[in-house]
Amino acid sequence: MSDIKLKITDRDGNTHQVDAPTDMAMNLMEVIRAFELAPEGTIGICGGMAMCASCQCYITSNHELTPMDDEEEAMLSEAFDVKDNSRLSCQIPITTDLDGLELEIAPES
Repeated sequence: MSDIKLKITDRDGNTHQVDAPTDMAMNLMEVIRAFELAPEGTIGICGGMAMCASCQCYITSNHELTPMDDEEEAMLSEAFDVKDNSRLSCQIPITTDLDGLELEIAPES
């Protein structure tokens, strides 16, 4: 089993250092939910299908992520509080390349 370190800032501005497993086919949204870093029912409402933007986050480190697909780009074009570094956390798989990733959970809209 191989874990990576993530630094996640919640909606209250508190930063959490978490260990995320790379061998469970999880995505960032699932890690945020597993560590209860957002109130239940406020993140991943669509179940990770890139259909609600409730899991929007801001990537604050310089990691190279998987490119956005058309569905993610379309959802972000309709979301609130979108920034240049916005991504849907449900669309970012946990891999060893993300070790040290820093992100902030976007405000609830």
